[in-house]
Amino acid sequence: MDRVSLKTVRFERRRKRIKSKIVPSDPNRKRMCISKSNKSMYVQIIDDEKKHTLIAYSSLAKDFPKMKSRVNIEAAKVLGKIVADKAKAQGITKVVFDRNGFLFHGRIKAFADSARENGLEF
Repeated sequence: MDRVSLKTVRFERRRKRIKSKIVPSDPNRKRMCISKSNKSMYVQIIDDEKKHTLIAYSSLAKDFPKMKSRVNIEAAKVLGKIVADKAKAQGITKVVFDRNGFLFHGRIKAFADSARENGLEF
């Protein structure tokens, strides 16, 4: 197996393991799912019972602050603050963090720490 397909297999295995632990954990908590690419980061807060997205925000949004790069650790911190503020405005304080198969370091960790500092509990 070549390196790229091995990386994909590991990613999918991590993703499946994470999803199996977080979805049945607490039906009252909403799920905060993060996804990233080389050009942007996306966050959704999802109500799994109703299968409805409550909040969706991206680093590509027009009202995202102008920065040198929209995909570095500083941008992830800003994204965490904005999403936490939007969630508090809708009355959401407790969420389950779905890192979607990504390792908990770098941009994902910076986002999570910023969201915790600004009032979300997970």
